[in-house]
Amino acid sequence: MNYLERFKVSPGARVKLKEFDPSFKGGHKNHKSAAEETALYQEKLRALQDLLYAERKHSLLICLQALDTGGKDGTINHVLGAMNPQGCRVAAFKEPSAEELAHDFLWRAHKAAPAKGEVVIFNRSHYEDVLIVRVNNLVAKNVWSRRYDLINAFEKDLIEHETQILKFYLHISKEEQLKRFKQRLDDPSKNWKISEADYKERAYWNKYIAAYEEALSRCSTKDAPWFVIPSNHKWFRDLAVARIVVEHLETLKMKYPRPTVDLGHIRREYHAAKDA
Repeated sequence: MNYLERFKVSPGARVKLKEFDPSFKGGHKNHKSAAEETALYQEKLRALQDLLYAERKHSLLICLQALDTGGKDGTINHVLGAMNPQGCRVAAFKEPSAEELAHDFLWRAHKAAPAKGEVVIFNRSHYEDVLIVRVNNLVAKNVWSRRYDLINAFEKDLIEHETQILKFYLHISKEEQLKRFKQRLDDPSKNWKISEADYKERAYWNKYIAAYEEALSRCSTKDAPWFVIPSNHKWFRDLAVARIVVEHLETLKMKYPRPTVDLGHIRREYHAAKDA
């Protein structure tokens, strides 16, 4: 099964998230049965990122979006953590600062975009401006409704400058979210993640789903696709994201650049120093 196509939102498709099973596990039964395959794709991911960094012809932007407890941090830790931090960084999109609010809504995203050879993961992203902004009525509808086209234009501009874009919606059920909230309450190491807003935002579940469906439908394009990742099982989420990133990077047919020095001369210098 090609995950790159299996979980992609086809351009022009009208997304209904109820049609996607958040508990899908592929051909695996459990975490143990998927562990070997996940490790394989993590290894491939490390090698491909090394190629990307060395070749410096492309950059990669990965956008992670999810409802609360959807697994953005876990995805970064367990999958994308396999990459060399020298060529990879994470940009978190929290409540905008005063400086960010003084600019257009895409300013902070453009500033954080990857350079050639670099991988950047957006933990939340510019899509917050058609998600939380919409659900909480932070701007008027005639403002946020124009942003889908602006987002598509922004991403097209990045693509024209050789940035690859992969966008993942980590899809969990309402029941799974409540289970994860309880885990945070019961686990002292996760208590710090709890906020009063978590439970208040659950009241807007249906509004968030509607907002995500429109964003996925209007902003999944040929070169900047959205992927709906079944995420009730964290281990399958990790496997699916790793496979999709690997399968996409493999399509770039990257190669290590040719050396810029005379290797024969360097070898002779080495042997002379060794024999001295």
